[in-house]
Amino acid sequence: MATSAPLRIAVIGSGIGGLTAAIALQAKGFEVDVYEQASELREIGAAVSLGGNGMRVLDRLGLGQDIRGAAANLRRIEFHHWKSGDIFAEHPMGDWYEQRFGGPFLGIHRADFHRVLLAGYDGNPQLGRRCVAVHESPDGVEVEFADGTKARADIVVGADGLRSAVRHHVTGPDEAVFSAMSCFRGVVPVDKVPGGDKLGLVFFLGPGRHLVAYPVRGGELINFVAYVPDPEWTLESWSARCEPAEAVAAFAGWNDTVTTMLGNVEETGRWALYDREPLRRWSTDRVTLLGDAAHPMLPHAGQGSNQALEDAAALAEYLSADGMSVADALRRYEHLRKARTRKIQMGSRGNAGCLQLPDGPAADERNARLASLPDNVAWIHGYDIYADIRETL
Repeated sequence: MATSAPLRIAVIGSGIGGLTAAIALQAKGFEVDVYEQASELREIGAAVSLGGNGMRVLDRLGLGQDIRGAAANLRRIEFHHWKSGDIFAEHPMGDWYEQRFGGPFLGIHRADFHRVLLAGYDGNPQLGRRCVAVHESPDGVEVEFADGTKARADIVVGADGLRSAVRHHVTGPDEAVFSAMSCFRGVVPVDKVPGGDKLGLVFFLGPGRHLVAYPVRGGELINFVAYVPDPEWTLESWSARCEPAEAVAAFAGWNDTVTTMLGNVEETGRWALYDREPLRRWSTDRVTLLGDAAHPMLPHAGQGSNQALEDAAALAEYLSADGMSVADALRRYEHLRKARTRKIQMGSRGNAGCLQLPDGPAADERNARLASLPDNVAWIHGYDIYADIRETL
């Protein structure tokens, strides 16, 4: 984009999507400021999984080697019966997955992921800057913060999560959709989980609840997320805590691996699960949305972070395309991303019930379908965002 000086872009939010967008935009020559509402960047006891589609972006940005060094390569996926612990479906990952989908499948602690991204961003996020309003004019955007300060930019990217203030500017008010489900989250030393040193990506599926676990930090820790129906717990916060005994009680009668894992965690987080209805639009002429601010999705497809990475790549590519105005670039970005993220968003909603069936014919049918899982998710994991962009430029 030919201009006399680099455009200045304000990224609101320093999570995975916001920092990746900042790195991708800086690589294209933009001036990027990142604003974060938290007053300090604290380690959060949770992890994410990265598939081939997300790793493709990180590799392109030169971050792939550091990500691999901080993560654990998940070499198998297994589905276990809730009570017996027996495996009823499994598939290889590791080298097989990478050859098929163009990148590894990794488990990484959020704190480790964040450290890699912070090192890749040329600058420091401005902390304690909670966006409360966005004021857009034909010649720029003013961002207003809760502390009374303001900032000017040519473009604003809202990467400020499910309860995004930037989204309110773009779309007006809307309500988060509560799933009537919450999850317990935590990390456990690998030697405190039965067979922990042999775990890949494991699912324990049972009536009305399920648990997902996988290694992180090179296999030193096992990350778990245990999902339960709960219309009463409505707090959607990474920092909310509960007693580990609550998680153990919620999974009473399950197999020893599950109950021992839940019982050996030092600190258990609890997180109510929300998403939103798909947005009709993401962008104005100078403001756009990314990641959870644009398409918050339930975690039942493991794609929240991966889709934010794809967003970041697409946004940087369109804004740097020759001869394209900012408004047109944002419209093209939104058009490319909307259909794919909507499909994954709605699929994530539907997966919860499938994962929590009682023993019986419906569960047997699901288990049979899991035999073709790699083919069923190939459109997600094998996706190349850069190839899709090339076809549209």
